[in-house]
Amino acid sequence: MIRQVENTMMPTGTRTLVTEQATQNGAAPALGVRRPETNDMAIPVPVHCLPLTDNTVLELYEYVIAPWVRMLDLREFKVRPGIVSAMLPQNDALKFSSGAVCGQAIMAAIDTVASLSMATTERVTKGTVYQHTHFLRPAVNDDYYVRAEVLRFGRASAFTEARVSFASTGKLVAHASLEFAF
Repeated sequence: MIRQVENTMMPTGTRTLVTEQATQNGAAPALGVRRPETNDMAIPVPVHCLPLTDNTVLELYEYVIAPWVRMLDLREFKVRPGIVSAMLPQNDALKFSSGAVCGQAIMAAIDTVASLSMATTERVTKGTVYQHTHFLRPAVNDDYYVRAEVLRFGRASAFTEARVSFASTGKLVAHASLEFAF
């Protein structure tokens, strides 16, 4: 299925919103983007948060990221151009019976932090198109530091590398490569 997306700027009071309008078959918005309360297909993104900074990261995170991903409770965000890091705290709800954190939770944390790293420019991505994660050791008994660094911003896509490490020792738990479309 081919899906066309049109980007437009729309003033709303004192803020400007970027709106992506799905133009085919009334397609649903991308996962993690909250649709306004109306039946309108507009998906607003708070442009005043872009480029992302330490001062705007929490607002964008709360507005754009899906509620189930926010349940990971990422915190202690640090933002620099092309780089975002956050802490993934221990949470029994994310663990297998063995005590290791589920890889799906780690991958969601990676994708979230990498997505935020893409927002360190004024361009709005259409989302993640590729994620490849290597798990190097079990994630047990610690908090986790998630860091994503953009390797290259291109015209149509951008590439980032993410690392998850134990907060106490810095030992690498997982490594990922991601691609985002513009």
